[in-house]
Amino acid sequence: MEARLNLFENPVAAKIFRYVNSAGRVLSESTLPAATQELVKLRASQINGCGFCTDMHTKDALAAGETQQRLHLVAAWREAKVFTEAERAALELAEEGTRIADAAGGVPDEVWANAAKHYDEEQLAALVAAIALINMYNRFNVLVQQPAGDYQPGQFG
Repeated sequence: MEARLNLFENPVAAKIFRYVNSAGRVLSESTLPAATQELVKLRASQINGCGFCTDMHTKDALAAGETQQRLHLVAAWREAKVFTEAERAALELAEEGTRIADAAGGVPDEVWANAAKHYDEEQLAALVAAIALINMYNRFNVLVQQPAGDYQPGQFG
């Protein structure tokens, strides 16, 4: 399988990714836990059917010390006992923010309030940005049918 468009060599895509990646670096400097960021990116990527990002964020999370068990249970986080209440709130916000078109009123107030119980304003801003950015990356990769499986941890860092 080959991508419909080479996002890594296309000059327009490369320029766009340069800017978007700099926004991603701001996230890595935030106080939002890195594990939470990876879990959220993984869950949104699963929902969007983005194999490339699912592969990438699974491998990056493992390289950062995340456990196989937790990664295997991200898709079933509601039934899993391995996530903290804060992580559960972040995963719920990620799902609602990713499936925004499915809810006529957008993200429900109770979902936001639950996240706000666990994260301060800086962390909430980082969480919202992480959800928005991963959804953008997912859309790029799904649109061009970017193949998954070859990513190496830190490849783009």
